[in-house]
Amino acid sequence: MKRFYILIIIICSVISAKAQFGAVGSGGSKIVGKITGTIIDSVTKKPMDYVPVSLYHSGGKSPMNGVVTDSKGNFELDNIHPGSYKISVDFMGYRSKVIDPITTTDGKPDKGLGNIIFSPTARALKEVVITGATPLVENRIDKIVYNAEKDITAAGGSATDILQKVPLVSVDINGNVSLRGDANVRVLINGKPSGATSASLSDVLKGIPADQIKSIEVITSPSAKYDAEGSAGIINIITKQKNISGISGSVSGGVGTRQNNGNMNFNYNKNRFNLTVNVGGNASWPQTSLTDFKQTIDNGTINTSTETKGTSKVTRHAVIGTVSAGYEFNAYNSITTSVRLNQIEFNTNSNSQTIAATPYSSNTIGHAVPASGFDWNVDYTHKFKKEGEELDLSTQWSHSIGNTDFTTYYTSVFKNIKNNIDGTNNEYTLQADYTLPINTTFKLESGGKYIIRRINSVNSIFDPNGSTDFTYNPLNSSSYGYNQNVTAAYSVLTINLSKTYSILAGIRDEYTTISGDPQSLSEMLSPFSQHYNTLVPSLTFQKKLSATQTIKLAYSKRITRPSLQFLNPFTDSTSIQSQKVGNPRLNPEVSQTLELDYNTFIKTSIVNLSAYYKHTTGLIEGIATPISVIVNGVAEGGTITTYQNIGNNNSFGGSFFGSVTPFKILTLIGNINAYTYKPDPSGVFHLAQSQNGTYIQYGGFLRATLTLPHDIIAESFAFGSSARRTIQGSNPSFSIFGVGVKKQFDKKKFSLGLNAIQPFSTYKSFDSSISSPGLTQSSKFQLPFRSFGLTFSYNFGKLSFSNPQQQKKGVNNDDLKQGDSGQGGGAPAGN
Repeated sequence: MKRFYILIIIICSVISAKAQFGAVGSGGSKIVGKITGTIIDSVTKKPMDYVPVSLYHSGGKSPMNGVVTDSKGNFELDNIHPGSYKISVDFMGYRSKVIDPITTTDGKPDKGLGNIIFSPTARALKEVVITGATPLVENRIDKIVYNAEKDITAAGGSATDILQKVPLVSVDINGNVSLRGDANVRVLINGKPSGATSASLSDVLKGIPADQIKSIEVITSPSAKYDAEGSAGIINIITKQKNISGISGSVSGGVGTRQNNGNMNFNYNKNRFNLTVNVGGNASWPQTSLTDFKQTIDNGTINTSTETKGTSKVTRHAVIGTVSAGYEFNAYNSITTSVRLNQIEFNTNSNSQTIAATPYSSNTIGHAVPASGFDWNVDYTHKFKKEGEELDLSTQWSHSIGNTDFTTYYTSVFKNIKNNIDGTNNEYTLQADYTLPINTTFKLESGGKYIIRRINSVNSIFDPNGSTDFTYNPLNSSSYGYNQNVTAAYSVLTINLSKTYSILAGIRDEYTTISGDPQSLSEMLSPFSQHYNTLVPSLTFQKKLSATQTIKLAYSKRITRPSLQFLNPFTDSTSIQSQKVGNPRLNPEVSQTLELDYNTFIKTSIVNLSAYYKHTTGLIEGIATPISVIVNGVAEGGTITTYQNIGNNNSFGGSFFGSVTPFKILTLIGNINAYTYKPDPSGVFHLAQSQNGTYIQYGGFLRATLTLPHDIIAESFAFGSSARRTIQGSNPSFSIFGVGVKKQFDKKKFSLGLNAIQPFSTYKSFDSSISSPGLTQSSKFQLPFRSFGLTFSYNFGKLSFSNPQQQKKGVNNDDLKQGDSGQGGGAPAGN
């Protein structure tokens, strides 16, 4: 708490010294405004970034101020007093553009210039290659951006379907996301965490309609400005929000043989006020998967073999909505707020037959709402007189509830059981970020954050009372309270040594306290607490070799805090012969990564090469060990899986990404990432190790896009990943193929499309295995994947884009190891 008070004092000191509402640098009550616009290439019709824009008094010859356009071609000149001005736009290979006069008044201090068409010179025009569209994948200095709205085969799908196509990202059959093979990745939505993702990330991703997603950003080497959590990096999902003058919107959706979705977007932007409403949802048809699980235990005491075969029918639906609004009081002060609601629900009906010493069958009927709640954000931004100096204050409240209810009926051997799990997750965040451009060489960014997490879970067990009734069993029921507080502060210094060299150096300090209070009459567990401090440095060197070539060397340190799923000390006996239990004494994983990147642009082609080394200590994996399960008075085999810090891992990897347009109508995009897995188990964990070599794991994708006459676009894609190793075995490999075509009408306001996913086979098979002394397991899971779908979209309203507000920094809690339910209630794996 002492650290929290220090953080508050620092924030208040900065505000009292610098952030006097609207008065800094404005001479008291004088009105100031801004001049905004967007630079558009006259040939490609695309926005132009890094274009210098200079401000003069009307008719003047000496510039007063100047900025460069951002990645979307937008510029904003602040601190403009009422008067007459001119702007000049100059860029190599283009004709100079002058607009004079530009007049602002006390009544209308802001002037929006809209789109400013910028034309190349005659000589440069001969060299221009007309592309006319944002590329599907962009490789920027600090991130890779996948423009999902350009992916016609994604329509009708979910966020999970899109993530499977993003460079360096892979998604397993259960919807768990990994980056460069590391599952310790933090997923954000519009730069902010969601309480729903901490509860059940895979279910949330399956519930977000693809039509809501604008782009996905991948950051492999985050600076100290980002939370230290997530050893693999950060994935940021950007949803569609249009900044336009007037009223506009869109309606889109899809109907398919696997799932259906719809999305509606409404936008209003007038003067200083903007409002966006987005509502979407999806629903799957009932899907029946097939399972085959085999287990052999021979540890000298127990020698048994079992095989379980079964089917599982799942139906799923989700509704997600967002309302956001913003208002700019003047050129210095603005406020935004947003509320994001989500409701995800699915039903399961599973049947299985087990062949053992005493055969039995079971039927499980389940209903789950893994994530239902809201995220409410309020962000305030104050800009100072000095260009680029800014203070951002952000707050967030994330509230999520999760419920999982299931009942299992056995024909023999075991008694019937009913289990209701109810969880509540509340997360409160206070954050401050300050940016100060000291001069043209140095820029300083500093800030702090305080996060309060309160999670409660109640696990109610019911025993059979007759053939269909159940009675509450207080002895076997339990409750669990989990508290976590994180205090963090950071500072990042950007140094531009020349036009070709730049350095980004940062340091972050995070102090974490954890406490847990398990309550159960049958398991006498004591409350526990833990605290630790983590110092997280980051350093990046970048050199611009030429106008089209860049090389970068980056070092980053990341941690992965174990969430409630990994710490919960109660034994999960949902599957009596495959039990799980958490470990409240887990330490966080700590990883250090050194990465070398090379990026080049050759006309319309992009090539990116990356090589990296990652050293991880305190590696967290689940370790399965044999146990004895009493069946009809006879000891039969089972397993219990416990999460442990098993040791260290050293990994070498490399990736290649390329985009080429060999013909005007054809674009090819490909990516491959490969890395090694060679763990070094410590202590007793080397006894459980069955994977002793150095294993190369990989993943990649290939896509082809044809732009045909009459506004017709056709695409095909394929992607896959190898099996993922653990010290005891491997998780399934994955691959998929799809094609799609889209026709646009009425000046591209309306479109119809057809797509097919995995058209040549009904099921996809996923195999995994575990082996250690006295234990072998293998499983085969088959999921119906073949899908054919019809998609549509319609845009209405005025589509004349004005300069959008800069994206507010807001709360960005990228700091928990994500997996199953963060509320302590594990739901059956969905499809």
